[in-house]
Amino acid sequence: MTKAEKAARIGAILDRLYPLPAVPLAHEDPFTLLVAVVLSAQCTDARVNEVTPGLFALAPTPAAMAAQPVARIQARIRSCGLAPQKAKHLRALARQLVERHGGAVPPCFEALEALPGVGHKTASVVMAQAFGVPAFPVDTHIHRLAARWGLSTGQSVARTERDLKRAFPERDWNKRHLQIIYFGREHCPARGHDAAACPICAWAAPRRAQRVR
Repeated sequence: MTKAEKAARIGAILDRLYPLPAVPLAHEDPFTLLVAVVLSAQCTDARVNEVTPGLFALAPTPAAMAAQPVARIQARIRSCGLAPQKAKHLRALARQLVERHGGAVPPCFEALEALPGVGHKTASVVMAQAFGVPAFPVDTHIHRLAARWGLSTGQSVARTERDLKRAFPERDWNKRHLQIIYFGREHCPARGHDAAACPICAWAAPRRAQRVR
């Protein structure tokens, strides 16, 4: 089976299991999505979704966030990992949005990645899910599953992104990354995984990957 054939079969399974994958982070617009993704670093989506209603009640827009003291932002996100650093980043990025982008989130990778606390993965999520621009954000689930399924070497996140973009049609990138995240959480955990019972690993994973326990 070629890599293209494998990717097509994997895609068919993901489409059957998750035909309309929703963004797991609750948000209302590009700004609230951006904030939620920044908060999700080293934090579960469930915890972020617990924290953001209170944060967005305080500061639902870049202008409102920029006007808040860092300590007040930190108090609203205290239960998220790295809260002090994230609070500083949120106020700084909000100020930059106000000062350089008219208070709007720019639909541009370069501009997003120039914001404090925003890396390529965060920018990719916002571009894909807020603006519909084809992107393939790679989180820990996607990185390990791409290697487990033999779609990438697993040498780096950047390499995984390149390999997955080659494996799947561009029109599918935005849904594929969400589908793989959900699949990793529900069917393909990092540890204690029964590859023989997995709808994808049972046939797609190289033998060495099937021995993961």
